[in-house]
Amino acid sequence: MKVRGERECQSCGARWSYYDTGSVACPSCGDLRSVGVDDRTAHTDAPVSLDLAPHRERFGEAQETLPRSGVDELQSDLREYCRKRGFIDGGKLAPLDGTYLAARELLEAVDCYERLRDPTDADGEYLLALLAGADDGARPAAEEVPTALREARGMAAVRAVEAYRSDVLDFLDELESGAGGNRAETNGDDGTDADDAPTVTVDGPDPEDRIAPARDAFERLRDRVTRVDALGGDVSPATADALVDAAAALGAYVRTGDEGSLRTATDLIDDASVDGVDPTDR
Repeated sequence: MKVRGERECQSCGARWSYYDTGSVACPSCGDLRSVGVDDRTAHTDAPVSLDLAPHRERFGEAQETLPRSGVDELQSDLREYCRKRGFIDGGKLAPLDGTYLAARELLEAVDCYERLRDPTDADGEYLLALLAGADDGARPAAEEVPTALREARGMAAVRAVEAYRSDVLDFLDELESGAGGNRAETNGDDGTDADDAPTVTVDGPDPEDRIAPARDAFERLRDRVTRVDALGGDVSPATADALVDAAAALGAYVRTGDEGSLRTATDLIDDASVDGVDPTDR
């Protein structure tokens, strides 16, 4: 989606950022008649936060790890949060952040836990640790993930990396289309833009030189993620984390052009292609 982030109300003249509110309605008077006063930028994120405090209270009062009621509400809130999240914010590529990852893992973990026939104390402690820290982006370390629930870590990595990869590839398309072009003057009232006006920005020189290497690396990463998906996420938590770290490093490379980040991502992808994503590693 391409939007004019800075808005001006035609009724009261107030100005605000669409990136902060996610709405064209004026936050001062509520009027829907507003115009953009800056250039269009690519934007996929939404101003949404994750608040799990009510769920923690409900879980804390339960006699069992999962309360008899409220699980559906927790899953619904997590899905809604993940659905609204994106990784292009006002024309800039955002990192693959911990809160999104933790929300994905908690969503998968609840589903996995419900399917266990005889969950252990360690399984319950892992689930509660996720619930305790997810909204702050905290997750248990890889070595703390119980074997019975490691599929949750694996599938969370699959979903998160695929969502991030999709946005980064869109970002690269926009970067390529705007490479070498100068941002043109635009008219916020009539909504016209010059065709070559860039809608995304990055740091560092020669951003077009990053496009092909990043696409190639993400394609290789996609192959690894597809294999993990085929295994239902049943790989070592360290392998799942390596795939996430590779995606994060590629994002840093696209944002900054840092060759070290590209090398880090390449090494992580190579490592994940050996024993860590072997179907016999169960």
